[in-house]
This record gives sequence, structure tokens and C-alpha cells, in this order.
Amino acid sequence: MKRQDGREASQLRRYLIEPDYVSTAPGSCLITAGGTRVIVTASVEPGVPPFLTGRNQGWLTAEYAMLPASTGRRKPRDGIKRDGRGVEISRLIGRSLRQAIDLKRLGERTITIDCDVLEADGGTRTAAVTGGFVALCLAVDRLVREGKLRESPITSQIAAISCGIVEGQALLDLNYQEDAGCEADMNFVMNDRQGLIEVQGTGEGSPFPTSALLEMLALAQGGIKRLMDLQCNALGEKACVIRQRQTLILATNNMNKVRELREMLGDRFLVKSMREAGYDKEIPEDGDTFEHNARFKAETLRDATGYLTLADDSGLEVAALGGAPGVRSARYAGEHGDDAANNRLLLSNLQGKANRDARFVCCLALASPFAPTRIFTGVCEGMIAQAPRGKEEFGYDPVFEYENGLTFAQMAADEKNRISHRAKAMTQLLEALK
Repeated sequence: MKRQDGREASQLRRYLIEPDYVSTAPGSCLITAGGTRVIVTASVEPGVPPFLTGRNQGWLTAEYAMLPASTGRRKPRDGIKRDGRGVEISRLIGRSLRQAIDLKRLGERTITIDCDVLEADGGTRTAAVTGGFVALCLAVDRLVREGKLRESPITSQIAAISCGIVEGQALLDLNYQEDAGCEADMNFVMNDRQGLIEVQGTGEGSPFPTSALLEMLALAQGGIKRLMDLQCNALGEKACVIRQRQTLILATNNMNKVRELREMLGDRFLVKSMREAGYDKEIPEDGDTFEHNARFKAETLRDATGYLTLADDSGLEVAALGGAPGVRSARYAGEHGDDAANNRLLLSNLQGKANRDARFVCCLALASPFAPTRIFTGVCEGMIAQAPRGKEEFGYDPVFEYENGLTFAQMAADEKNRISHRAKAMTQLLEALK
């Protein structure tokens, strides 16, 4: 069929996104889609709704309304009782844009996306979602520039488009005339990995086949990809707030540990050492427990940098010695890091003792600027050998015998790393970060 405006079936209407359209809003734009025009603003307020109080996260909500003259025939303003269609679309916009942001990294603040339709020529809800994402990015950029957020919590890009079946043909981005006479009407919301966030569809008067649905889905994927390019062009350099990797600072300058965690976490986090983060002070480890030391290091570093931080404290506990060396494992013999002296003293103190049960303990502390510190503890049970065995002479590895009869110093590194106390704590951490 020939479309009234001359477009191809897969062609978008003319789109224009004008950022910062409302100077008093932290984020705003005017989005034009053919004859449809929507003003979108993003407002930021401290606090969250009562159902989220104390949960250490933020909230995003949306409101949608059509101005009285938006359809050519005056539409009454919403009063105490809101228009049911407007409420439904408001919820759609809120649900969609919440998929764009990590609310746990927003802090206890609420972002409200207000969408006011100036002119309606079809596709107002999808234009509101697409423009709402731009306004959200601009508001987050301002929060970062004002120092209220250390980094962007926007985790994905979101856009939306309508499709329909008109005279038996699948068409992209329906205007009002096409929408009013279509046989099927669909709205698609997707992220930048073409994941479906929401699909709304109706067979207008009769069912439509799944083959038509797949045709419309293919059209929507192509259209949303082009809309995302338009969003980025409108944002310009501020598009950098999209999919920023969250920074994770380790309470160490040991680059081997940094490299190991980078490999474990993949591309999700930007992992840095203390030195790389610009922190060059010593953090004391004078607590009575592994948890105390790990927590203190992580929270000290978090407070100094404003970023998510990770610290660990670990050591050896021997049952017959009342849990010693414990938190003094690295300096058991007096000098910090003298492994040979520590092992000699340990074996001397165990002479004549029948119980040689021991365990390695690792305590990881993850400190967030927005949530309580979380602790992950890994334990590896074993016993103390009668004499050192093995070539690897790190720490107590030559005298710690695992249940397979080998000391840690006799195991290959990959074998040890699969069963160690640190590996067990790290497994818990990685699961929690999913």
C-alpha cells in the first residue's frame, strides 16, 4: 500500500529531539515525531515513596497527560480523578525507564518523568518513552556535575516505537490516520541490546497471525536502533552517562590482586587499586577480627573516594592455639611478612599437641556509598603438617595440609584457587554482584 505521507513501510516519521527545552528542569527535551510533539521533563527530589524507605535505593516514576488542545478537539484536563488512559501510559513510561537505571546506585532520591503532549498524531506514548530517556540522562548528568552522584547509574539505553498492520501490510511508526484504521496495533519498548522490555498489542476487530507479529518486531528493531542514534546525537557528549562502568576500588596496591579481580568481573566494573584511585595513605589493620579489619579498610576507602570499595583480611586459625595466629597471621613472629619465621614459630608452638586442626579464613567487605557494608566470609578447613612441604613458599601454604593430603604449597595454583578460603568468599561476592 502507499502511505499517505509517502514513507516506506520501514521508515520512521521525521524525528527531532531538542534537549534542555525547559531551563528550570534538571533534564528536559521536546520530542517531535511527525505531527506528534511531547515536552518531557525530569525532576529530582530527595527521598523515596514510603514503600522504599530504608531500602537504600532510589525511585523513578512518570506522569503522562495530553494538553486540552493536543487532539484538535479540546480534551478536558485531569481533575481529582485522572484519565484512565493517562494513568496506564504513565505506568508504562515508568516501568520502561526504570529498566534504564540502577536504582540502588541512585541514592534515596526520586526522579519524576513528566510527559505533556502538545500535539497528538499517533505514537504519543512511545515518543514519551524515547524522549523520557533523554531527559533522564540529562538529569543524571547534572547530578554528576553537581557532585551529588559520583558516577552515572544508567545501565542501558531505552527507546520505544509503534507498529501496525494496515490493509494487510506491516508498517512502522503509525500516524493517527493509520492507527485509527489498522487491523493490528503494537507498541514495542527495547533496550540497546534489543532486549524486549514491554510489548503491547491488540488485534483490532480480529486476530492476527504470529507471522505478522514477527514482521512488526523486525520493523521495531530497526526503528528503535535509529531512534537510539537520534537520542545519542541529541545528548552529544552527555551520552557518556549511558552504560558507564561502575568503579570498584580495591583496598590494595597489589596489582596481581587487581588483575585477578578484573578477570573475574569482566567488563562490568572499572577495577582500580588504591594508588590508581589517588589514595596513598596506609590504612591500619589493628582490629580483633578479620571482619573488623576488612570493614574498616573498605569504609575508610569508600569515605575518602566516594566509590564502591572492596577490602579483605585473611589469615590462619589453629584450634590448639585458641585461634592464633588469627588476625596477626602476617606478623606472628614479629616482623610483617616474614613467612619462614612465622612457620617456624607455628610449628614450635604446636610441638606435643595432638590436635592440629586449622583453617584459613578470608573476610571480604564491600562498602557502598548508598547501602550498608556487606561481608562475605570464606573458610577452608585443613590441618597443620608436621613439617613444611612443597615448592610454593607463600605464607602458611607449606604447612597447611588440605583434605587431599597435599599442602597448599604442593598444589598447582589453579587447583588451590578453586578451593581456597579467598575463592569461597569471592564466589559469594560475585553472586551478590549479579
